[in-house]
Amino acid sequence: MKIDAIHMREVNMPLAFPFETSFGVTTGRRILLIEIEAEGLSAWGECVAGEHPYFSDEMVDTAWHITETELAPRLLNQEISGGRDCPALFEQVRGHRMAKAALENAVWELDALRQGIPLAKLLGGTQATIPCGVSIGIQPTPEKLMEKIETEVAAGYQRIKLKCKPGWDDKIFEMVRKRWPDILLSCDANSAYRLGDAEQIAAWDRFNLLMIEQPLWYDDFYFHATLQKQIQTKICLDECIRNGRDARAALELGSGKIINVKVGRVGGFTEAIAVHDVAQEFGVPVWCGGMLETGIGRAHNIALSSLPNFLLPGDVSASKRYWAQDIIEPEVTVSAKGEITVPTTPGRGFEIQRDRIEAITVRWRSL
Repeated sequence: MKIDAIHMREVNMPLAFPFETSFGVTTGRRILLIEIEAEGLSAWGECVAGEHPYFSDEMVDTAWHITETELAPRLLNQEISGGRDCPALFEQVRGHRMAKAALENAVWELDALRQGIPLAKLLGGTQATIPCGVSIGIQPTPEKLMEKIETEVAAGYQRIKLKCKPGWDDKIFEMVRKRWPDILLSCDANSAYRLGDAEQIAAWDRFNLLMIEQPLWYDDFYFHATLQKQIQTKICLDECIRNGRDARAALELGSGKIINVKVGRVGGFTEAIAVHDVAQEFGVPVWCGGMLETGIGRAHNIALSSLPNFLLPGDVSASKRYWAQDIIEPEVTVSAKGEITVPTTPGRGFEIQRDRIEAITVRWRSL
């Protein structure tokens, strides 16, 4: 198929509720959306880069620039067979994985539409439903956190993940475990700790956590291997896993026992599948992480989560947890069992609401 046009849009969407991590508080998102046209069809991708280079070295403004000047020109007017062709086209541009993912994922979606099959099936998905967890940010007070957890447990979510940082950890975990001794509970440190904190982190074993996500440096898996030897709780690797090679090296080192797959972090579906396959080879489960996506990115996460080694509840939760109004219909919903049904219609399985996108578009460029 020949790529006929690429449209770039920046939209501004306020979050339904503030979301706080060790990086800071997010109240709204600037988001780069990509629309690709070919053979009379239109497909969409979402760049998950943040407003600031805090989670990664990318941000929405760098993603816009690199997409407009480097990546989109390499894809435009190309004859390609599908999404797996994109990494080779983009290879000369180092890094910028989130920008690359937005384009590549749109091509995968386009190919699914062209073939008349669900995106999940094209990716190799086998699960009809996916288990869902939630990520709960740092709250103004412990009491507010307890209220949030109460709401999500009542909604049926199968795993509760708590953002943590020094000073918002031990006492919080103890309080939550006392109230809910049996829920599937994990924590996400977003690299807020150092190896010198190993004794404190080892003490978290008593809380029976499913995992501790990326406790040490964001670009490290060597020292995570040292930490994993000192604790019983499984370490989940996130920011440091950029591709299948990283996953293999980390698992051979024993750096962790679970991997969080974020399709934007690894550069697109092709590499996300590679990470999935490496982890499956090692007998290590994976799950899909969230990046405060709109319904476009959320639909792509659902499709990815249908692959067979996505064995743990991911952060793919209902649209209403983040947005007063999403840009897809129907909005993503979660059943009382804490599951999302994987769409069986061609492409992403959700309809784009162009009028809503136009209403919040602040920057637009067609190539």
